[in-house]
Formats: sequence, structure tokens, C-alpha cells
Amino acid sequence: MSILPAYRWRLAPDGLATRRQLRALGLRPGGQDVAAQVERPRRRRSPLVAYLYRIDLARPVRPMTPARRAALAKANTARRICPSCGRDAGYVLPAHLGVCNPCT
Repeated sequence: MSILPAYRWRLAPDGLATRRQLRALGLRPGGQDVAAQVERPRRRRSPLVAYLYRIDLARPVRPMTPARRAALAKANTARRICPSCGRDAGYVLPAHLGVCNPCT
């Protein structure tokens, strides 16, 4: 494994972007390896790290198909059903609770 170049917060060179920044541009990493990392300083603990990808090697985001849209809707509906009472909570249940507010 090669050592990645590390940059300080807000000092990464042009042409590199995080996954979120790529997504905002309508791109995805597309199977490329991580090109570098940026370290965000923290006061007491070790620094947070964000991986950077090359923009010139990024590929366009795949379009949403009707089948993918239906699968996402089904998955999100399942996350709204309370396992305790079986009702649709109207919101995605928090993972740390696992049940709707009335059942807590």
C-alpha cells in the first residue's frame, strides 16, 4: 500500500474533490483509487480525514431508473414502519431507538 499525500484543511490543490463535492458536480469516483487525503484539525483527538479523488478521472452519476426509484421507495418505507406497533411513523425511525416515539 502506498502512502497517500496528506493536505491540511482547506489547502488541497485544485483538481481533487471529496465524494460529496464530486456528487455536487454530478460526478462519482467511478472505481478510481483515493488520490490524497485532507486532515481536518481537532483539538483533543486525532484529526478527521477526508479522502480526495481526481476530478478528471471521475465519471458521471448514473441516471435514476424506474426500478431503482421503486427499490429506494420500498426501502425507505420499510425504515418508517415501527417493529413494535407495526404502524407507519411518518418519518424514518432513529437507529438508536429502533421504535417510534409513542413506543419508547
